[in-house]
Amino acid sequence: MRNILFLIFLCFLISCKPAINQENRIKEDVTFLASDTLEGRQTGTKGEKVAASYITNRFKEIGLEPKGTEGFIQPFTFKPKTNPHDEVKFDVNGDGTITGNNVIGFINNKAENTVIIGAHYDHLGFGGEGSLYRDSIKAIHNGADDNASGVAILLNLAAKLKKKNTNNNYLFMAFSGEEMGLLGSNYFVKNPTIDTQLVSYMINMDMVGRLKKDSALAVYGTGTSPIFKQTLKSHNDNFKLVLKESGVGPSDHTSFYLADIPVLHFFTGQHEDYHKPGDDSEKLNYEGMETISTYIFNVITDLNDNGKLAFRKTKNESEETPRFKVGLGVIPDYMFDGKGMRIDGISEDKPAQKAGLQKGDIVIELGGKKVTDMMSYMKALAVFKKGDKSKVIVKRGEKEVEKEVQF
Repeated sequence: MRNILFLIFLCFLISCKPAINQENRIKEDVTFLASDTLEGRQTGTKGEKVAASYITNRFKEIGLEPKGTEGFIQPFTFKPKTNPHDEVKFDVNGDGTITGNNVIGFINNKAENTVIIGAHYDHLGFGGEGSLYRDSIKAIHNGADDNASGVAILLNLAAKLKKKNTNNNYLFMAFSGEEMGLLGSNYFVKNPTIDTQLVSYMINMDMVGRLKKDSALAVYGTGTSPIFKQTLKSHNDNFKLVLKESGVGPSDHTSFYLADIPVLHFFTGQHEDYHKPGDDSEKLNYEGMETISTYIFNVITDLNDNGKLAFRKTKNESEETPRFKVGLGVIPDYMFDGKGMRIDGISEDKPAQKAGLQKGDIVIELGGKKVTDMMSYMKALAVFKKGDKSKVIVKRGEKEVEKEVQF
């Protein structure tokens, strides 16, 4: 009798337990995806598969429908490039050497058009070619900001959009293979699981976890539909927006832009832990991430009644980027919108550090050429080769400081 009463009491406690708030799990999602257990989520590894399984389970909890080719999963097999200028060859017959897994969930509101919301979940594993880590000791690159942060906001938006803004369907996609060359998004665009002619627009989130004190938020692709700039500005109460028109950039939105789909890509800027083992979950600004998610939700809400958005081609800024023989060894502050190029980080034992440049310095002249923005900085840098020396002038606080740099 005592055991029966205990079981009844236990069932009562379980029934009283509140349902999990799916909109309040951003930190939990990042912490899991960026844990050492997943060993950096490199495409084709056990860690990537564990991450894919976690995202699949979260999609199920939220109540999304599977929209991959194998449930929620869309596997893609490819042969890695041996020549960096070659195009990756996808091999759906299984003869390739690496298999990645897109994770795809769907909210079917029985609407005519669909909005795609995406973020890549793969990272660099223990480093490899894309790593900026120079120590000889192998270390896990957890990729909390890059890009567990984007996946966490994607999951948050999926929870927010259930039974809301029902004039569109919503396809949520966690891409793999981004770090190897936008492979997952490229594969999906070539092998879609929905009719991409009925996609209204695509939102991408990549490195959205480190909103800084100045609240600078970069949004790329603002020129890919005429309505974007006005909508972004009308809902902005919290950010210093840095708007970039081009639909082409080093993240998965590019794959959709090249298929004539309007895109928006959200980004909080690079930092010293970019592509290094130090990109860990405790360094993220979770309050900032909640604010970004709410902002994107409000933008989606505004666009809910606009039908299929008009697409517009934009200038491809990457085609104008000069080629470099040398580097200064700095991380530029891509969110800086003042005159010059502000340094956001200094690499060890590189020309900038040896010349005495510091984080926060604003490069205003290099090699006798005025530096007013990133493009003028890159054009000034492109003329140098290894062994060259040059004068560099930086603004440090209120002073102008002149240094000599050797490449």
